[in-house]
Amino acid sequence: MRLKRGFFLFCGLCSLALGLVGIFLPLLPTVPFVLLALFCFARSSKKLHLWLRYHPWFVDSLDHWEHHRAMRRSLKRRALWLTGLSFCVSLILVPLWWLKAVVFGIACGVLLFIQSIPEIDD
Repeated sequence: MRLKRGFFLFCGLCSLALGLVGIFLPLLPTVPFVLLALFCFARSSKKLHLWLRYHPWFVDSLDHWEHHRAMRRSLKRRALWLTGLSFCVSLILVPLWWLKAVVFGIACGVLLFIQSIPEIDD
């Protein structure tokens, strides 16, 4: 049991770190890693689970996702703009045309996914 909790704690900390790095890197998604960290912390550390669940940065978004599987309209708009902007920067910086095509394809997929999430009025 102790080994299992340690495994989930390690995975949760790594996932949270990747989610925080994903705020700044366009190809690394933030939300799935934060949700995975929440899942792992629920199985390893009640203290970390409650800390992440009620952290001011995440509490509203996690509540909306948990209860409605939706996000606020303003947050969705901001996510679309920032994701689009970060992918545009990536497209400018990537030197190889085939890699640009891959980045563009990923950008389209991510933007379509964000667009498909239901909205909650602000």
